[in-house]
Amino acid sequence: MVNVAQAVPQVPRIGLLGGGFMGRVHSRAARSAGAVLDSVSASSPTRSAEVADELGIGRPASGTELFERSLDVIHICTPNDVHAAQSLQALDAGANIICEKPLATNSSDARAVLARAEEAGLLGTVPFVYRYHPMVREARARFREGRAGTLLTVDAGYLQDWLLGSGDENWRVDSERGGPSRAFADIGSHLVDLIEFIVGDRISSLVATRRTVHPRRGGSAVTTEDTVAVTVEFSGGAIGSLLVSQLAPGRKNGLTVEIAGTEASMRFEQERPEQLWFGQRADSRLLVRDPDSLSADAARLCKVPAGHPQGYQDAFNAFVADSYALFAGEQREGVPVLADGLRALLITEAVLKSADHRSWVEVESL
Repeated sequence: MVNVAQAVPQVPRIGLLGGGFMGRVHSRAARSAGAVLDSVSASSPTRSAEVADELGIGRPASGTELFERSLDVIHICTPNDVHAAQSLQALDAGANIICEKPLATNSSDARAVLARAEEAGLLGTVPFVYRYHPMVREARARFREGRAGTLLTVDAGYLQDWLLGSGDENWRVDSERGGPSRAFADIGSHLVDLIEFIVGDRISSLVATRRTVHPRRGGSAVTTEDTVAVTVEFSGGAIGSLLVSQLAPGRKNGLTVEIAGTEASMRFEQERPEQLWFGQRADSRLLVRDPDSLSADAARLCKVPAGHPQGYQDAFNAFVADSYALFAGEQREGVPVLADGLRALLITEAVLKSADHRSWVEVESL
């Protein structure tokens, strides 16, 4: 096991575990950040070779071979049930990690990953990439400057329709591979991370209900939830409501956060990421992404001029670039680290516990 960390070079050599959709997103972001894409390990030797050829990655590798490559960073883009084990293997091999969420399928395993990283003097990040939309950073800056006043309420949701029908299948539906929670762990985790990131306060307690609308998919029983509704209380006294669903017809990636303070409200919609609504009692306006009029942190993430739309891949590219900079010993604002991955799991477990017991639950501390 590695006990002394070394700073990652400015041009890191990276390995990729997983060759599906997220692996492709990671590979594009890594290339944009200037990394050397050394090797990739997918579900089989044949698939690894195909992915290496398709994505222009140096070589295919088995999982064991990839961990033996002395890589600077390993990207973990595999099914949820192996995230924790592969994170531990990568850390033991001396690599920093970028691990897809959830960091593990339970908080105990996530704590083990965090402890191993600290013991080894290594770092890890988790792709809560919606933090990297410039207009999210603008909302955060305005809230922290006090322009919205004291937080009163949060109204937020994350709606998709890709699992609308009982015939829609995916490995995430299987609790053995995806974990005990699906809709909330998969997209609700993004929602609560984004809320806490913007307002700088923690969800302290909650009450939740969930539904499995389709008890069977593809002939197999389903135990993970399709929809979740949550009422939350914040440490500072604010309250909020969250709705999460993967069965909302017409909603492809409808992540929306509206916060109301004593002085102003703000609303961000991920399907319209170039805009931020800022509302006051006597004046409401729609702000657009223009680096000349944004806070420094938001302007930093503007990669193209105003009027030239930025989107999901741009946010992901910025996240990976910041992760590499963090691993190299630089300071970066707002990078979602392993503790943030653990935080999302603690909220997810509180949601499951509350829904099972039909009662209010306190969210466990880190």
